[in-house]
Amino acid sequence: MVLNKYKLQDCCLSISDGDHQPPPKAERGIPFVTISNIDSSNQFDFNGAMHVPQDYYDGLDDKRKPREKDILYSVVGSFGIPVYMKEEKEFVFQRHIAILRPDEEKIVPKYLYYTMLSKDFYAKADAAAVGAAQRTVSLTALRNMEISIPDYDVQVKIANVLSAYDDLIENNQKQIKLLEEAAQRLYKEWFVDLHFPGYENTKIVDGIPEGWKKCAISTLGEFINGFAFKPSDWSTNGKPIIKIKEMGNGITSDTPRNDGSRVPDKYLVKTGDVLFSWSATLMVMIWNQEEAWLNQHIFKVIPAEGIAREFVLQSIRSTIELFRNLTTGSTMKHIQRGKLDQVYIGVPDCILMGKYQSVSEPIREQILRLSSMNTGLIEARDRLLPKLMSGEIEV
Repeated sequence: MVLNKYKLQDCCLSISDGDHQPPPKAERGIPFVTISNIDSSNQFDFNGAMHVPQDYYDGLDDKRKPREKDILYSVVGSFGIPVYMKEEKEFVFQRHIAILRPDEEKIVPKYLYYTMLSKDFYAKADAAAVGAAQRTVSLTALRNMEISIPDYDVQVKIANVLSAYDDLIENNQKQIKLLEEAAQRLYKEWFVDLHFPGYENTKIVDGIPEGWKKCAISTLGEFINGFAFKPSDWSTNGKPIIKIKEMGNGITSDTPRNDGSRVPDKYLVKTGDVLFSWSATLMVMIWNQEEAWLNQHIFKVIPAEGIAREFVLQSIRSTIELFRNLTTGSTMKHIQRGKLDQVYIGVPDCILMGKYQSVSEPIREQILRLSSMNTGLIEARDRLLPKLMSGEIEV
């Protein structure tokens, strides 16, 4: 396979970034996304995104408005994440994200996306990044990065092979989303709307069904704060360290690791554990990746006896806004542990809790199975990618 080297600027019609000025906010209108809106399948998740007025979007330069087949690339902080635009979608972003418009006469857009997804390209971006506190890849550096491009028909074949993996990943992601929605609806129906099995014959006493207890979130389980890792503890060997970034984006190539030689076992996180970040970004999730060490600012929640794991997850999720109102701190908002005693929910009797667990647990296990499949697909794709790009494996 013959490979020719080109600078990115020579195979793109334009390489720009988002507006350098903070956009005006609006209650509704055009979604405004940041790097944190990029999900684990390298697509934008617009849930919870802020909005800007339509006229602000209309006034932007056309090269800053995403089109189908454009590639967006994070260039500040968590740099190195490419997003391929599968369809036309109106949204805006700031200078932390670059937008590349491929010249389709020279390069297949999806081939460019997979090139930018490769570890080789990430290494080039890492070498070009400047800054200590917040590393940045400048547009000039990005435009001058060299990539290797085979003949056009070979680009198409490589993109098609890799796309087959992404199609499976996307289908699994859609199923996961539907299952997550089902799990949240089930909790809301039973424990918020109080339409649980037998509710027609149950009295409401002091705001909760008879036989239930009003309990603080702190009583739902044991809340173990993560280990106080220092930057000197970070390595490229051992188990990954889960920080708040990993809760949002999963394990990536720049996730630090540690061999665990001085870390107690209680800080080990396994697939299926409940994690609750209590500092900066408040979120709760079920960990669905490889075993890892837990960093401080995140609780591992071990459900109390008789409390379903899914009940713990959904109860914390349903009270996140209450916790946000209880945060303290000027530079970094956080929840003091004592605040866990100040947020209450209704906890059903053991019989209803058992019924809930029997219905909710199969949903969660299916989500974990699909997540595990996706992890395997991503690993297989990422192993295949450099071999196809280099010509080691011909298509």
